[in-house]
Amino acid sequence: MDFSVIIPARYASSRLPAKLLKDVHGKPLIQLTYENAINSSANRVIIATDDKRIEAVANDFGALTCMTDKHHTSGTSRIAQVLAELGINDDEIIVNAQGDEPMLSPSVIDQVANNLATSPMHMATLYEQIANKAQYLDPNCVKVVFNKAGKALYFSRAAIPFFREAKDFDLKLCFKHVGIYAYRAGFIKQYLTMSSSSYEQVEKLEQLTVLNEGVDIHVALACASIGHGVDTQRDLDKVRKELS
Repeated sequence: MDFSVIIPARYASSRLPAKLLKDVHGKPLIQLTYENAINSSANRVIIATDDKRIEAVANDFGALTCMTDKHHTSGTSRIAQVLAELGINDDEIIVNAQGDEPMLSPSVIDQVANNLATSPMHMATLYEQIANKAQYLDPNCVKVVFNKAGKALYFSRAAIPFFREAKDFDLKLCFKHVGIYAYRAGFIKQYLTMSSSSYEQVEKLEQLTVLNEGVDIHVALACASIGHGVDTQRDLDKVRKELS
Protein backbone atom coordinates (compact mmCIF):
# COMPACT_ATOMS: atom_id res chain seq x y z
CA MET A 1 0.00 0.00 0.00
CA ASP A 2 1.41 3.37 -1.06
CA PHE A 3 0.60 6.54 0.84
CA SER A 4 2.02 9.96 1.66
CA VAL A 5 2.02 11.89 4.91
CA ILE A 6 1.46 15.63 4.76
CA ILE A 7 2.02 17.61 7.96
CA PRO A 8 0.24 20.99 8.02
CA ALA A 9 2.55 23.33 9.94
CA ARG A 10 1.04 26.75 10.60
CA TYR A 11 3.27 29.26 12.39
CA ALA A 12 0.57 31.27 14.18
CA SER A 13 -0.89 29.86 17.38
CA SER A 14 -2.97 31.95 19.76
CA ARG A 15 -2.31 29.87 22.88
CA LEU A 16 1.38 29.11 22.31
CA PRO A 17 3.02 31.35 19.69
CA ALA A 18 5.50 29.62 17.34
CA LYS A 19 4.86 26.33 19.14
CA LEU A 20 6.16 24.17 16.28
CA LEU A 21 9.61 25.69 16.73
CA LYS A 22 9.72 25.20 20.51
CA ASP A 23 12.71 23.20 21.72
CA VAL A 24 12.18 19.66 22.98
CA HIS A 25 15.49 18.26 24.20
CA GLY A 26 17.52 19.84 21.44
CA LYS A 27 15.04 19.48 18.58
CA PRO A 28 12.19 21.71 17.39
CA LEU A 29 8.79 20.19 18.08
CA ILE A 30 7.96 19.87 14.37
CA GLN A 31 11.04 17.68 13.88
CA LEU A 32 9.73 15.09 16.35
CA THR A 33 6.47 14.80 14.41
CA TYR A 34 8.39 14.54 11.15
CA GLU A 35 10.72 11.82 12.45
CA ASN A 36 7.77 9.72 13.58
CA ALA A 37 6.20 10.12 10.14
CA ILE A 38 9.33 9.07 8.22
CA ASN A 39 9.55 5.98 10.42
CA SER A 40 6.12 4.91 9.17
CA SER A 41 5.61 3.05 5.89
CA ALA A 42 4.85 6.26 3.99
CA ASN A 43 6.46 6.73 0.58
CA ARG A 44 7.12 10.38 1.36
CA VAL A 45 6.55 12.94 4.09
CA ILE A 46 5.90 16.61 3.29
CA ILE A 47 5.75 19.53 5.70
CA ALA A 48 3.22 22.07 4.42
CA THR A 49 3.89 25.42 6.05
CA ASP A 50 2.97 29.08 5.66
CA ASP A 51 6.12 30.53 7.18
CA LYS A 52 9.73 30.84 6.04
CA ARG A 53 11.00 30.24 9.57
CA ILE A 54 9.41 26.80 9.72
CA GLU A 55 10.56 26.08 6.18
CA ALA A 56 14.16 26.97 7.07
CA VAL A 57 14.19 24.82 10.20
CA ALA A 58 12.58 21.90 8.38
CA ASN A 59 15.08 22.11 5.55
CA ASP A 60 17.90 22.07 8.11
CA PHE A 61 16.79 18.66 9.39
CA GLY A 62 16.28 17.34 5.86
CA ALA A 63 12.53 17.51 5.43
CA LEU A 64 10.72 17.97 2.13
CA THR A 65 8.67 21.16 2.43
CA CYS A 66 5.97 22.96 0.48
CA MET A 67 5.18 26.62 1.06
CA THR A 68 1.45 27.35 1.26
CA ASP A 69 -0.72 30.45 1.62
CA LYS A 70 -1.49 31.99 5.00
CA HIS A 71 -5.24 32.21 4.40
CA HIS A 72 -6.04 28.51 4.86
CA THR A 73 -8.61 27.89 7.57
CA SER A 74 -7.94 24.16 8.00
CA GLY A 75 -5.19 21.61 7.60
CA THR A 76 -7.19 19.89 4.86
CA SER A 77 -7.36 23.11 2.84
CA ARG A 78 -3.60 23.56 3.22
CA ILE A 79 -3.03 19.98 2.06
CA ALA A 80 -5.17 20.62 -1.01
CA GLN A 81 -2.73 23.31 -2.14
CA VAL A 82 0.16 20.86 -1.77
CA LEU A 83 -1.66 18.27 -3.90
CA ALA A 84 -2.28 20.84 -6.63
CA GLU A 85 1.28 22.15 -6.65
CA LEU A 86 2.88 18.69 -6.67
CA GLY A 87 0.36 17.10 -9.06
CA ILE A 88 -0.40 14.19 -6.74
CA ASN A 89 -2.65 11.50 -8.27
CA ASP A 90 -6.31 11.47 -7.13
CA ASP A 91 -6.08 7.82 -6.05
CA GLU A 92 -3.16 8.33 -3.68
CA ILE A 93 -3.87 7.92 0.03
CA ILE A 94 -2.92 10.97 2.05
CA VAL A 95 -2.46 10.94 5.82
CA ASN A 96 -2.94 14.29 7.51
CA ALA A 97 -0.74 14.25 10.63
CA GLN A 98 -0.93 17.29 12.88
CA GLY A 99 2.38 19.10 13.30
CA ASP A 100 1.82 19.52 17.03
CA GLU A 101 1.58 15.77 17.77
CA PRO A 102 5.24 14.96 18.57
CA MET A 103 4.42 11.63 20.24
CA LEU A 104 2.42 10.19 17.33
CA SER A 105 3.54 6.60 16.76
CA PRO A 106 4.57 5.45 13.26
CA SER A 107 2.32 2.42 13.76
CA VAL A 108 -0.69 4.70 14.23
CA ILE A 109 0.11 6.48 10.96
CA ASP A 110 0.27 3.12 9.17
CA GLN A 111 -2.96 2.03 10.85
CA VAL A 112 -5.11 4.94 9.68
CA ALA A 113 -3.78 4.63 6.11
CA ASN A 114 -4.51 0.89 6.06
CA ASN A 115 -7.98 1.43 7.54
CA LEU A 116 -8.87 3.73 4.66
CA ALA A 117 -7.42 1.34 2.09
CA THR A 118 -9.60 -1.52 3.36
CA SER A 119 -12.80 0.48 3.98
CA PRO A 120 -15.50 1.63 1.55
CA MET A 121 -15.72 4.92 3.50
CA HIS A 122 -14.18 8.16 2.20
CA MET A 123 -12.21 9.14 5.30
CA ALA A 124 -10.58 7.34 8.20
CA THR A 125 -9.59 8.55 11.64
CA LEU A 126 -8.93 7.12 15.10
CA TYR A 127 -10.04 7.34 18.71
CA GLU A 128 -8.78 6.33 22.12
CA GLN A 129 -10.46 5.68 25.46
CA ILE A 130 -11.16 8.73 27.59
CA ALA A 131 -9.08 8.50 30.75
CA ASN A 132 -11.31 10.11 33.37
CA LYS A 133 -14.42 12.22 33.96
CA ALA A 134 -12.48 15.50 33.88
CA GLN A 135 -11.29 14.71 30.35
CA TYR A 136 -14.83 13.69 29.36
CA LEU A 137 -16.12 17.11 30.50
CA ASP A 138 -13.25 19.10 28.94
CA PRO A 139 -14.36 20.96 25.76
CA ASN A 140 -10.77 20.81 24.47
CA CYS A 141 -11.16 17.02 24.32
CA VAL A 142 -13.17 16.22 21.19
CA LYS A 143 -15.48 13.26 21.71
CA VAL A 144 -16.76 10.86 19.06
CA VAL A 145 -19.64 8.40 18.92
CA PHE A 146 -19.92 5.75 16.24
CA ASN A 147 -21.99 2.74 15.23
CA LYS A 148 -21.05 -0.94 15.32
CA ALA A 149 -19.69 -0.76 11.75
CA GLY A 150 -17.13 1.85 12.83
CA LYS A 151 -18.94 4.72 11.10
CA ALA A 152 -18.77 8.05 12.91
CA LEU A 153 -22.14 9.40 14.02
CA TYR A 154 -20.98 12.69 15.55
CA PHE A 155 -17.98 14.54 16.92
CA SER A 156 -18.38 17.13 19.66
CA ARG A 157 -16.64 19.22 22.27
CA ALA A 158 -19.66 18.51 24.46
CA ALA A 159 -19.79 15.54 26.79
CA ILE A 160 -21.21 12.78 24.58
CA PRO A 161 -22.78 10.38 25.09
CA PHE A 162 -24.76 12.17 27.78
CA PHE A 163 -25.75 10.01 30.73
CA ARG A 164 -29.29 10.89 31.76
CA GLU A 165 -28.86 9.09 35.06
CA ALA A 166 -25.62 9.99 36.86
CA LYS A 167 -25.39 6.47 38.25
CA ASP A 168 -25.09 5.12 34.70
CA PHE A 169 -21.90 7.04 33.90
CA ASP A 170 -19.50 4.61 32.23
CA LEU A 171 -16.09 5.62 30.88
CA LYS A 172 -16.09 2.51 28.68
CA LEU A 173 -18.62 4.35 26.47
CA CYS A 174 -16.56 7.56 26.22
CA PHE A 175 -14.06 8.05 23.41
CA LYS A 176 -11.64 10.84 22.51
CA HIS A 177 -11.15 11.65 18.85
CA VAL A 178 -7.53 11.54 17.70
CA GLY A 179 -6.77 14.27 15.16
CA ILE A 180 -5.23 12.20 12.39
CA TYR A 181 -7.00 11.59 9.08
CA ALA A 182 -6.56 9.51 5.96
CA TYR A 183 -8.29 10.25 2.67
CA ARG A 184 -7.60 9.96 -1.02
CA ALA A 185 -6.27 12.99 -2.82
CA GLY A 186 -9.36 13.17 -5.01
CA PHE A 187 -11.63 13.40 -1.96
CA ILE A 188 -9.73 16.42 -0.70
CA LYS A 189 -10.69 18.27 -3.88
CA GLN A 190 -14.31 17.31 -3.18
CA TYR A 191 -13.97 18.61 0.39
CA LEU A 192 -13.00 22.04 -0.90
CA THR A 193 -16.37 22.33 -2.66
CA MET A 194 -18.29 21.77 0.59
CA SER A 195 -19.82 24.76 2.34
CA SER A 196 -18.90 24.97 6.00
CA SER A 197 -21.82 23.53 7.97
CA SER A 198 -23.50 25.27 10.90
CA TYR A 199 -22.20 22.45 13.10
CA GLU A 200 -18.61 23.12 12.06
CA GLN A 201 -19.03 26.83 12.66
CA VAL A 202 -20.28 26.43 16.23
CA GLU A 203 -18.06 23.50 17.29
CA LYS A 204 -14.99 24.53 15.22
CA LEU A 205 -14.58 20.95 13.93
CA GLU A 206 -14.07 20.60 10.18
CA GLN A 207 -15.09 16.93 10.12
CA LEU A 208 -18.68 17.96 10.94
CA THR A 209 -19.00 19.50 7.48
CA VAL A 210 -17.97 16.15 6.01
CA LEU A 211 -20.67 14.35 8.02
CA ASN A 212 -23.22 17.01 7.10
CA GLU A 213 -22.57 16.26 3.42
CA GLY A 214 -23.46 12.61 4.00
CA VAL A 215 -19.88 11.37 3.68
CA ASP A 216 -18.94 8.38 5.85
CA ILE A 217 -15.96 8.58 8.21
CA HIS A 218 -14.39 5.36 9.46
CA VAL A 219 -13.20 5.36 13.09
CA ALA A 220 -11.17 2.76 14.96
CA LEU A 221 -9.34 2.41 18.24
CA ALA A 222 -5.75 3.61 17.88
CA CYS A 223 -3.31 0.71 18.04
CA ALA A 224 -0.89 2.67 20.25
CA SER A 225 -1.10 5.55 22.69
CA ILE A 226 -1.16 8.93 20.97
CA GLY A 227 0.53 10.80 23.80
CA HIS A 228 0.25 14.53 24.33
CA GLY A 229 -0.52 17.03 21.60
CA VAL A 230 0.75 20.57 22.16
CA ASP A 231 -1.65 23.51 22.36
CA THR A 232 -0.37 25.28 25.48
CA GLN A 233 2.81 25.73 27.50
CA ARG A 234 1.47 23.16 29.94
CA ASP A 235 1.14 20.63 27.10
CA LEU A 236 4.70 21.38 26.01
CA ASP A 237 5.97 20.82 29.53
CA LYS A 238 4.20 17.42 29.60
CA VAL A 239 5.82 16.39 26.33
CA ARG A 240 9.25 17.43 27.55
CA LYS A 241 8.74 15.41 30.73
CA GLU A 242 7.45 12.32 28.90
CA LEU A 243 10.30 12.37 26.39
CA SER A 244 13.02 13.03 28.94
